[in-house]
Amino acid sequence: MRVTAFLLSVHVLAAILAIGPVAIAASMFAPAVRGAAEDPDDVRKGAAVAVLHRITRVYSVIAIFVPVFGLATGARLGVLGDTWLIVSMILTAIAAAVLIGLILPGQRRLLTDLHDTAAGRRLGMQTGIFNLLWAIVVVLMIYRPGSTTGAGL
Repeated sequence: MRVTAFLLSVHVLAAILAIGPVAIAASMFAPAVRGAAEDPDDVRKGAAVAVLHRITRVYSVIAIFVPVFGLATGARLGVLGDTWLIVSMILTAIAAAVLIGLILPGQRRLLTDLHDTAAGRRLGMQTGIFNLLWAIVVVLMIYRPGSTTGAGL
């Protein structure tokens, strides 16, 4: 039981400490780009955009611990075949694809062209989708429909 508690603790901590900063920095990026584009002489606004991209990129790499420890926890609990966990894993994979395939490249493009308003709006929408996917995963992790662990409704 100690190993399971440890794995679950690392999984939850990784989710909070890695996914949280990605979600926040990615959400702040598009508005920061608009601010930097409106005031190109303010180097702090341009630097803020670069920092938000770096936070998104670095914490995205650290976030790999979330599914790794989630799978290990699920295996220890014997719930890897449960529907709620399978759906969560699929949504996590989709969120990762949105992050890696759309958000990070979109941020890189906007770093070179702060005035691309269409790309900024598109990036805002993609970030919203990413955050919605994670919100659904969190609800599934707490609610766990059909779970036999006693925590579901």
